[in-house]
Amino acid sequence: MKIIEKQENGVSIFKLAGRLDSKTSPEFEKKIFDAIEKGYKKMIVDFEDLDYISSAGLRVILKATKDLKRSDGNFILCSMKDYVKEVFEISGFDSFLPIVPSMDEALKKV
Repeated sequence: MKIIEKQENGVSIFKLAGRLDSKTSPEFEKKIFDAIEKGYKKMIVDFEDLDYISSAGLRVILKATKDLKRSDGNFILCSMKDYVKEVFEISGFDSFLPIVPSMDEALKKV
């Protein structure tokens, strides 16, 4: 998996490509929590190029969401392919995580 991280106007943005699974989720988790430790409370994860997410990837997102909510942070997901979005819907994550169609919309919501 490839992770591109950038900061823009106080927002930490992660663009994921490939597969977020048990092999790649520790690296993603480290990057997210490094950003949280640096004081970023607003995060966007761009799933445009993500082909697959496993329960290990969902766990990282859940853990980060809980951590950010404790500090009044905001976590937004965007640009999901239909079959990736379906994983979030089946698991119920879409009920507590904002999922928007595009990066532009995510930047407006954060």
